[in-house]
Amino acid sequence: MITKLDKNVVRKKRHQHVRRRVAGTAERPRLNVFRSAKHIYAQIIDDEQGKTLVSASTLDKAAGIEYGGNIEAAKKVGALVAERALEKGIKKVVFDRGGYLYHGRVKALADAAREKGLEF
Repeated sequence: MITKLDKNVVRKKRHQHVRRRVAGTAERPRLNVFRSAKHIYAQIIDDEQGKTLVSASTLDKAAGIEYGGNIEAAKKVGALVAERALEKGIKKVVFDRGGYLYHGRVKALADAAREKGLEF
């Protein structure tokens, strides 16, 4: 039987595999996604400096989200992180799905960010 702990360990291994190839630079930072059962978080990170440039999540008051564990909330977070990135002059990013399948909430966040103008 696979437990949640085992699933997260496997996800982290997949994430490490992706991170060997994907790194954010000053010209093209990394859009990282983390999802939990109740919330979803997105950060745009410059790995050269080790700094988070922009972030958004379902916990943000500006997002106006009641429950963050669904696709609609992920779309709002994707749009919010894209708006904040464009305000800071970030147009191109590298997408880091965090070891999650590109499906459901992760895909919804990515699609919403693309619709708002981020290129990846």
